[in-house]
Amino acid sequence: MTGRNKWISLGVLALLIALLPLFFPSGYYYRVGALIFVNALSVVGLVILIGYAGQISLGHAGFAGIGAYACALAPEHLGLHPALAVLLGAVISGVMAALIGKPILRLKGYYLAVATLGFGILVSMVLTNERALTGGPDGMNVADLGLRSLLRDMGWRLSGGEFWYMICGVVLLVGAWLALNLFDSPSGRAMRALHGSEVAAATVGVDVPRQKLRAFVISAVYASVAGSLLALQNGYITPDVAGFMHSVEMVTMAVLGGVGSVLGATFGAAILTLLPQVLTVFAEYEQLVLGLVMVLVMIFLPQGLLPSIARRLKGRDE
Repeated sequence: MTGRNKWISLGVLALLIALLPLFFPSGYYYRVGALIFVNALSVVGLVILIGYAGQISLGHAGFAGIGAYACALAPEHLGLHPALAVLLGAVISGVMAALIGKPILRLKGYYLAVATLGFGILVSMVLTNERALTGGPDGMNVADLGLRSLLRDMGWRLSGGEFWYMICGVVLLVGAWLALNLFDSPSGRAMRALHGSEVAAATVGVDVPRQKLRAFVISAVYASVAGSLLALQNGYITPDVAGFMHSVEMVTMAVLGGVGSVLGATFGAAILTLLPQVLTVFAEYEQLVLGLVMVLVMIFLPQGLLPSIARRLKGRDE
């Protein structure tokens, strides 16, 4: 990706974030927008892992759970400010990813997928069963960030939805900027070499285990920050955030939008976040219709929605 394309992608994303509120019929849609940005942030991390480095993970919701519960537990038991708890969760997730990544990333294909799945299930079980610490299946409250009241004192009055739309949008922009910068960096080129062929990458001097681990750690930090934002936004968290289905949703969003594209990942997150709400008119057939839509996209647009549409438009122009 050239420097020009990088800034175009960031500009498009920033423009969408800035202009979408002009079309919101009510404050509810600010909440939906913030949820899309949170999901997109976690999926951008998967773009680095799957799209750049070619590694699969079905347990990344575990890192989201670590970030979410760090924001719930650290202020209560350690007296940390929620903003510092976000950083603590990211550090814990990064260290955890580095520790488990060394043995796990020696595996390939569905062996790797099952190993990461096991990690996610383990985190979910701990959060569910440690009732005295985490509240068990019922979850627990999350401390308020406090920034909104500070802005109110400065004369900037925002509703809860508007505030979290702004915060999550800014964090997504920063995450997208970092991912796009990584793409053409020496580390990013080394990761993309792995996607083509690990053997060929090693032949030209790429440290394969190191680059795979680096991608895994970075993507874990993205998931952790996304989990923290979700917890702070809702003011409440349950172990579902670390559940298997959340991991599947994250991967599906990445593949649906285009796993090699940051904008595609954001597009996939938006589609999969909005589609269930649109399909509520189908009542009990909602999941069936959602699954059918996803299967059709994978059959006719295998590169993902956004890259496939862009390629067809480019071919038409030529």
